[in-house]
Amino acid sequence: MFAHLLFVSLCSIAQEKDANTKVNTNQTSNIQTYTPSKLLSKGQWDVKFFNNLYTETKGVFNGVKSSKEREIYFTTSLEVFTGITDNNRVNIGLLLEYRSNTINGKGATSVFNFSNRKDARNGLSSFAPAIKWQPIENVGNFSIQSAFHIPLIDQETKNGLKDENGTTIRDAVFLDQKGYTFQNRFFYDYTFPSRDWQLFTELNTEYHFGDTSLTDNNGNTIKGSFANNTVVLAPGVFMSYFPSDTTTVLGFVQHFQRIGDFTQNFTALGFGGKYQLNQTLNLEVLYSKFVRGDETGLGQSFNIGLRALF
Repeated sequence: MFAHLLFVSLCSIAQEKDANTKVNTNQTSNIQTYTPSKLLSKGQWDVKFFNNLYTETKGVFNGVKSSKEREIYFTTSLEVFTGITDNNRVNIGLLLEYRSNTINGKGATSVFNFSNRKDARNGLSSFAPAIKWQPIENVGNFSIQSAFHIPLIDQETKNGLKDENGTTIRDAVFLDQKGYTFQNRFFYDYTFPSRDWQLFTELNTEYHFGDTSLTDNNGNTIKGSFANNTVVLAPGVFMSYFPSDTTTVLGFVQHFQRIGDFTQNFTALGFGGKYQLNQTLNLEVLYSKFVRGDETGLGQSFNIGLRALF
């Protein structure tokens, strides 16, 4: 319902703007101009509604690759940014994440039941105030986005069950980490002289922290987040080709490396495309495959996003 209302609202804004704006056919399209590196002008708004469906049936743990019952993780994220300075070098924003996860071999679409039963969980999991800024005045294609993620959940996992011997008879369902995250993302893009090709690079860095243990109302110790006291380094490289001003096809490679009290890494390859629906709305579709990793699942993700610039 939330997604439907947001889509209708954005379409209404787009139609109103198109009805009152004459399109300049010589102007570079939004999907070419407004890369993640580009900051907004004062008073301009950028709204991104992005959906990620990740499913896995294999994993690598303790150096051993093995099959497992299907787990599905669905994440809806909403990002809203606006420009606030006359020199167009500072934007502020807010990030929200809603998650729905299922385990124990459920079907790939089971997450859309948005259930909180024994093998499923869902809910608004975190929010983050954010700032995006251009550190070098004469380099408009390099920017940094900093965000402080605040968890909205008190338990990472629920619904697990063990027998009197301590043997697990029902796996717990993971929703999201409950620690805090200080995130910095470094963006840079380069458009080749022909303007048919564009290279985009990102380095995502995260510091995860919080209480290593908590106490509930009964005096029982609750373990803190698995991610606490860890640092993440996640570089990515995207190469885009523009068959037309309003269409992009792209391929990418991303790596994720977690170090600290808990170590984890994986590498993913993917491809996708973007299409400018009108002067306000852009559509994005991506697919990625986790080709290797350690202490992680090996799955695939399907992504679709809608972006509005006005």
